[in-house]
Amino acid sequence: MKALVKFQPGPGHVELRDVPEPTPADHQVKLEVTACGICGTDLHVLHDTFRNFPPVTLGHEFVGRVVEEGAAVKGTVDRSGRYAVLGATAVRCGRCRWCLSGDFMLCPDRRGMGHGVSGAFTRYTCVRPDQLFRLEDSTPEEEGALVEPLAAAVHAVGEITEVRPGDIALVSGPGPIGLLCLLVLLHRGIRTLVAGTSQDGARLALARSLGAWRTIDVQKESLAEVVRAETEGSGVDVAFEVAGVEASARACLESLRPLGSYTQVGHFGRDITVPFDRIGFKQLRVAGSVGYTVATWVRTLRLLGEGLRPSRIVTHRFRLEDWQAAFELFEQKEATKVLLRP
Repeated sequence: MKALVKFQPGPGHVELRDVPEPTPADHQVKLEVTACGICGTDLHVLHDTFRNFPPVTLGHEFVGRVVEEGAAVKGTVDRSGRYAVLGATAVRCGRCRWCLSGDFMLCPDRRGMGHGVSGAFTRYTCVRPDQLFRLEDSTPEEEGALVEPLAAAVHAVGEITEVRPGDIALVSGPGPIGLLCLLVLLHRGIRTLVAGTSQDGARLALARSLGAWRTIDVQKESLAEVVRAETEGSGVDVAFEVAGVEASARACLESLRPLGSYTQVGHFGRDITVPFDRIGFKQLRVAGSVGYTVATWVRTLRLLGEGLRPSRIVTHRFRLEDWQAAFELFEQKEATKVLLRP
């Protein structure tokens, strides 16, 4: 079968290769992948700016159907179901304080699918049954490929950050996770401003169509002036930095009202300089958000049942064979969320 493989360390070294079709271990099931989303992490693996363990098949945002069961789990999984897959727990120790508390993302031994072990940019992959989250029969299958990134947004907005009715929120960075944060905020009735650059034009337009109260191209207008106008001079109540850009972090700190909340969702990949005194002088609450917990996934599936549709951010769909065009569109921000179909 074909798989999109990082075959050796270093920038690049990714290509579509023939690999053996996997056989599930006794404790695993084999899934046929029906759709897998391109994530920023996949670009980092391509450019070798995110830890990876080649040879490894990329892809971790996926949905599929069980086609085979290992001996120890035979008969335990409903083959009629469609499943979103929690690939981040592919490897974890299960003994450290973080695994025992449910915060498995912080396990020092953790490896996720798509970079630590082989993932889902292929036709078949094998996982443990505890990684499967069944979609409701009424939920469109494509939504399953968006459960993983939506869970990251649910964690940031609904678990890490205190967001209250009547708040005004700022999302800085209208990429896929930023737009999913917007959807979660709108689902909770929160008036939300979305900021980006001129290169984000199409994504800002999508944010408006999704229901953003106001979008701001920070290269064409003053974010500070817009915030003052929209908040009667007080500043936003909560800010989510999702771009992983120094200027964006600075703008979020400047936009917050005293006693507001700042949540860091994007990843910079380097040291940055920001006006850290703003945190003290404004008495801001500052938090970081990475990944999710199993409880987050349960909550995320419940939101899908309530009608939240993350696939609204999908702008392009490609065959796996056309992965290079798909990656390029995504990296150039000409696409927002891209799905590959093996």
